[in-house]
Amino acid sequence: MAAWGERLAGVSGVLLDISGVLYDGGEGGGAAIAGSVEAVARLKRSRLKVRFCTNESQKSRADLVGLLRWLGFDVSEGEVTAPAPAACLILKQRGLRPHLLVHDGVRSEFDQIDTSNPNCVVIADAGEGFSYQNMNKAFQVLMELENPVLFSLGKGRYYKETSGLMLDVGPYMKALEYACGIEAEVVGKPSPEFFKSALQEMGVEAHEAIMIGDDIVGDVGGAQRYGMRALQVRTGKFRIFWCSLGL
Repeated sequence: MAAWGERLAGVSGVLLDISGVLYDGGEGGGAAIAGSVEAVARLKRSRLKVRFCTNESQKSRADLVGLLRWLGFDVSEGEVTAPAPAACLILKQRGLRPHLLVHDGVRSEFDQIDTSNPNCVVIADAGEGFSYQNMNKAFQVLMELENPVLFSLGKGRYYKETSGLMLDVGPYMKALEYACGIEAEVVGKPSPEFFKSALQEMGVEAHEAIMIGDDIVGDVGGAQRYGMRALQVRTGKFRIFWCSLGL
């Protein structure tokens, strides 16, 4: 097995996932994963550029950074690439007015977006908001459009909190895709455009970067397809059978 020095040769930037890598969410804000605060501090003291790349869609970027700082991490809002701000930029560029099926904690990110007479749907990890009524309303909006557009903030299957595994946005995205006969546009990992944006903010090329995450599909697979190196941690949603199945 190659030494870590060889594996990291040429790497000048590190993209860090947040949930399941730095902390597990949950009651009272959650808990930092053992050693993660110190690991981030060591990375920031090194020659490497560091950026946080997350699919978090239950919290605004400001609230997420506030939580991380409360847990002891050295992180600023400008260091975080998150899907909600990226989605807002796309909506403005394309003149789209979304029906929002999102968590109340992230709704403030869309305060400057026109949501009247919607001509698309944005779905995120709405948590308890994924009721039949709310899913059916999103379905109805899409079916009434001549050219339905569905944006999904990430497409993860599940994630880990301190209380256990939790369904993510992916299964609900798939339900709307199936019901409407459409394919969602994913804003977040593993979208190539999302990785491109994070790398541009960090100022490094794909072949100079490594992605560290707990999701073999969204983090590791997405990064590798974009030309980066990737490392899967054994925390968060990591499961041995994923590796054995090649997922």
